[in-house]
Amino acid sequence: MVNEGPNEEERDDTPAPETELQADGSVSVHPSVSIDPSLSVHPSSSAHPSALAQPSGLAHPSGSGSENLSVIKVSRRRWAVVLVFSCYSMCNAFQWIQYSSINNIFMHFYGVSAFAIDWLSMCYMLTYIPLLLPVAWLLEKFGLRTIALTGSALNCLGAWVKLGSLRPHLFPVTVVGQLICSVAQVFILGMPSRIASVWFGANEVSTACSVAVFGNQLGIAIGFLVPPVLVPNIEDQDKLAYHISIMFYIIGGVATLLLILVIIVFKEKPKYPPSRAQSLSYALASPDASYLSSIVRLFKNLNFVLLVITYGLNAGAFYALSTLLNRMVIRHYPGEEVNAGRIGLTIVIAGMLGAVLSGIWLDRSKTYKETTLVVYIMTLVGMLVYTFTLNLGYLWVVFITAGTMGFFMTGYLPLGFEFAVELTYPESEGISSGLLNISAQHSLRQISGDRKQTKKLLRINSRKRRKRATAANCPLLCQRIISERKVVTTQGT
Repeated sequence: MVNEGPNEEERDDTPAPETELQADGSVSVHPSVSIDPSLSVHPSSSAHPSALAQPSGLAHPSGSGSENLSVIKVSRRRWAVVLVFSCYSMCNAFQWIQYSSINNIFMHFYGVSAFAIDWLSMCYMLTYIPLLLPVAWLLEKFGLRTIALTGSALNCLGAWVKLGSLRPHLFPVTVVGQLICSVAQVFILGMPSRIASVWFGANEVSTACSVAVFGNQLGIAIGFLVPPVLVPNIEDQDKLAYHISIMFYIIGGVATLLLILVIIVFKEKPKYPPSRAQSLSYALASPDASYLSSIVRLFKNLNFVLLVITYGLNAGAFYALSTLLNRMVIRHYPGEEVNAGRIGLTIVIAGMLGAVLSGIWLDRSKTYKETTLVVYIMTLVGMLVYTFTLNLGYLWVVFITAGTMGFFMTGYLPLGFEFAVELTYPESEGISSGLLNISAQHSLRQISGDRKQTKKLLRINSRKRRKRATAANCPLLCQRIISERKVVTTQGT
């Protein structure tokens, strides 16, 4: 393995060469690295699959290319790139959850069923599964900047289309706008690990990936918090349309600003490779690398297949919980739309803290398997506690249990991406991340896509609560009956 030292940041335009690539078929970037079938580079730096190419590709590097590849340096722009990506990912995630967080209000406004509103969120999963592989291929062929521009532009377009749906009979227009945003999501979810490996050094990869995923989680958190505040539960349709328009205009303006920032800030790759593995990736890149063979190799990797299954169950449970949270809370605590959003906010904020801490921990320890096992166990415990305390009648208990569950469940999302890169190196990060997301989307459809099962799950705890309420009120009812009988007896006498 290549043990990379601290990366030097660009302080001026004069690079500081480290080690020259040799022209005799070997690479002296590190004594332990040579171009043969046993080539080993630390997977955290994630080189392209073509890094296993023949040494002839390095025999006579060109002058300028050799100069660039001989320098290992991280760019100052890297944090701007990951922050801009994180912001437009946040905007797209907000649009995913903005309907479900006030499900009952949009039901009233558009005159449709709760299931129809839920599908405004689940359409994200519906479009992701068939479009993932084509978009992953586009990412490999055209690079980060093209995919970033396309995703941000679609996100902006979808936000403005929704402004044409401010009348109760225009529900199909809001569906079209949401479908456009769901397509934009396909261009977003597979990018965090790719951005981290292309722009960041080996000692920053996990942290950078956590920051990139952080934006998506922050968008979900804002989507839980802001819509209940901006759109109150009122009967007047005109006033309700006015409040909804404010929310749509705000998100449209933000999406437009972020599109402009992507055009200005986002670049394909830094001038110099940020790690030795990335330097080899540039030098050995082959246009003939087979995309389909890469997918076949991934599915032959048993460890990766197991990760895909378990990651899908964990992330799918989170997405299903986010989609149905408003309905669950309102059923047990009527009129608590704002607190339902705050509970969702608590889940995501706790998860963001978990994501950042897990990224820092993995950069230091590289204990991917052990950390994954601990997170899975704690997620299971948190889900059980949340399930059995939801109907106790105490909102503060729900806040605590939801936050504890979210810390582990949501915090695992970036950890899963980086673990996949470690297990599948040197395959493309975009493909491995995309397959993880497909598993999560499919799990959500299985959990929340069946209308009858969804209703059944939502009614179970409600029935228990009604039984307890009846039992609690029974003494008062008996006293009333006895009093009425005494009155009748007295009048008869």
